Amino acid sequence: MFRKLALLLLAFALVVVLIAPAAAQDELVFGVVLVGPNDDRGWSTSHYEAGLYVEENMPGATMLFFESLNPADSPETTLMDVVEFMIDEGASVIFTTSDSFEEDTNVVAAAFPDVTFINITGSNAIAGSSIAEGEHAIMHELPEMPPANVGNFNVYMELPRLIAGCAAALTSESGSIGYLGALINPETRRLAASSYLGARYCADNYRDDMSADDISFEVVWIGFWFNIPGVTLDPTEVATGFLDGGADVIISGIDTTEAITVAGQYMAEGDTSYGVPYGNVNGCSEAPDACLGAAYYNWGPAYLDIAQRVADGSWSQEWLWLEPKWDEINDDGLYTDGDTSVAGYKFGNALSMETIESLKAFAQEIHDFQTDPMHAGEMFLWSGPLNLQDGTELAGEGEAVTLLDIWFIPQLLEGMVGASE
Repeated sequence: MFRKLALLLLAFALVVVLIAPAAAQDELVFGVVLVGPNDDRGWSTSHYEAGLYVEENMPGATMLFFESLNPADSPETTLMDVVEFMIDEGASVIFTTSDSFEEDTNVVAAAFPDVTFINITGSNAIAGSSIAEGEHAIMHELPEMPPANVGNFNVYMELPRLIAGCAAALTSESGSIGYLGALINPETRRLAASSYLGARYCADNYRDDMSADDISFEVVWIGFWFNIPGVTLDPTEVATGFLDGGADVIISGIDTTEAITVAGQYMAEGDTSYGVPYGNVNGCSEAPDACLGAAYYNWGPAYLDIAQRVADGSWSQEWLWLEPKWDEINDDGLYTDGDTSVAGYKFGNALSMETIESLKAFAQEIHDFQTDPMHAGEMFLWSGPLNLQDGTELAGEGEAVTLLDIWFIPQLLEGMVGASE
């Protein structure tokens, strides 16, 4: 197996693996499997940085990582290949960092029952979680419980995405917002829908010259988490199409930076255009003058928690949906300076001071709702009247959408333009 992976390293230059000697008894070797390159400045970068965070904060921890495990970049390499190699090098916990790896994670976990596998951000163990209990508005066929050594975690990224939508609505002159989507699944639908809800709410409540009905929100899916020439739509062309078609803000839902890059190019040429990157706290660096802020993940604390519990033997199967740390809101951004919040929204240079103040007020509304015991098990703005794209009622007047129904949302929301399947 080592020889096979080593040959792949030499032949394709697609894998970067930090290899250490077999760990001593009190050390931890952990693996991180990335769907994209570790320097994509978005999703995969944030997971790579999380691994570094564990190394920096857990004495004796050593990361092995494999990047760009996807059909285009490594067509002959399977998750089993990578896992076997990592386990041979001493890994006792492996993070598979895409729901594209969800099903295969169960397979490799069954083959290696003494190793802990954490899939981010899948539904492997959701059937055993508290949100899967009771009756719900939408019928869900929950996945069968995986092997006992498989768990999941995710974060309420829907809340920073509300802020992304709000920033777009408060800045847009045309009211036309483009959403650059990845592939279509429940996760991507609910994040796009959250941006839409934030945009409508802020147009109604924080602008005097615009209402929710003035917001046009179009979603175009490229077909994967990032561009694969000849397979996906070209995200640069999609972003360009948004701006040429009248939109003046692009919200990104893909792993890479095309949305903010294109917006920055238009801004540099004198066409007022803005972008909201996704996934990494430094997402605005590509074009800061066109950036309204970055909805970002800070996975490090969650990785560290898992790693420490695996090391001391206290980890057991779980499915976690983590909220931001509300006490880490600060004047420079939302949840930005704190070290332990797993998600946030960092303000961009293109925001006016007036818009920043409005975003702070909106973030405070989110904070107050999410920390109110009366709204336990609910999510801000996800309440009725709310319909799916085909008109099916998702929640009636005054009714909260259950967390399970948000998680498995089967369509975009009514009023959104774009494919739901």
